[in-house]
Amino acid sequence: MTSGDLLVVAGEASGDLHGARLLAALRRRLPDLRSFGLGSDELAGAGMERVADSREISVVGLLEVLSVLPRAREIFARLLTEVEQRRPRAAVLIDFPDFNLRLARELAWRGVPVVYYVSPQLWAWRRGRVRTIAENVSRMLVLFPFEVDFYRRHRVAVTHVGHPLVDEVPQLEGGWAELPAGRLPERFRIALLPGSRRSEVRALMPALAGAAKQLADRLPIEVGIVQAPSLERGELEVAAKAAGLEAEIVTADRMRAVAESHLAICASGTATLETGLLGTPMIVAYRLAPLTYRLARVLVRVPYFSLVNLVLERRAVPELLQREATADRIGAVAHSLLTDRKAIDAMRSELANLRGRLGAPGASERAAAEVAAVLASAGVGA
Repeated sequence: MTSGDLLVVAGEASGDLHGARLLAALRRRLPDLRSFGLGSDELAGAGMERVADSREISVVGLLEVLSVLPRAREIFARLLTEVEQRRPRAAVLIDFPDFNLRLARELAWRGVPVVYYVSPQLWAWRRGRVRTIAENVSRMLVLFPFEVDFYRRHRVAVTHVGHPLVDEVPQLEGGWAELPAGRLPERFRIALLPGSRRSEVRALMPALAGAAKQLADRLPIEVGIVQAPSLERGELEVAAKAAGLEAEIVTADRMRAVAESHLAICASGTATLETGLLGTPMIVAYRLAPLTYRLARVLVRVPYFSLVNLVLERRAVPELLQREATADRIGAVAHSLLTDRKAIDAMRSELANLRGRLGAPGASERAAAEVAAVLASAGVGA
């Protein structure tokens, strides 16, 4: 029997990367496996036939979603048309809940087993969606151990596979590790990570660039703006120029640039975990559209909004949200942190615990084994 087709859907940069690692591991098990779906360059590079590019509809916030809704509907309909024609043996849906939970319902109705990889943050808000998952998802694969109990309580078949970043983020020396105990550097290296979506960059980059400019007026610093693969260089250059900031746009060896920095100022998201695994002290900042933020304040049920603090279960790194995410406030917190070696060392000590909290290496292989089991139950690879 042939391997059949696998539908893969990822709507964001991190999901595209995790999906690509999963697909590569799966194809080592099933070399003849064909795949198609929604993603970007990473999944396409791993051999997935791309029906549409996820960058077209990757945004954050209620108002921002409205701007891409017509295109999202077109892509949704096209995916279902491809499903009807190809009859995939299974589907892997990666995070991206507003799109993927609706798609899961349609796939289940058509008899396509659904593996959901990277849980939506239902444990933080919109918990009512767990019913949709219980009814339509064959298997939930989660990255964080604390997610398992939540899904088991709601009778969802769940497996903790660990976080693929444990394999993807190397252990690199640099930054503070190069300095003797108690010493401050003669020149500080600052990394700005404004996010991977254009909407994030537009909302946050002016504040990050402004904060770095304030630091440059008070301390000897050099600034690198880390460009996500999904962004264009020009968007970052414009924001830096508007703030009067001299900065390098980092496009190659981004992880080494972060590891060698004395401080990273990050948009909330997967980049905070990458930065934490590299051991670089950080400030996490984020801005949402006002309507989205008001809704989140009512619904969110977790003590922190950054993944690093959630995983470590304590406020290990500063969080500046909404009105606090200004150039003045970010700059003040950054200056205070950079000039206090004891605070830096305490944060680095906290971050050293992060890798162990994210699970053992081999997350993509474990996820691939789970997907292969679902395919096997559909007669694939037999």
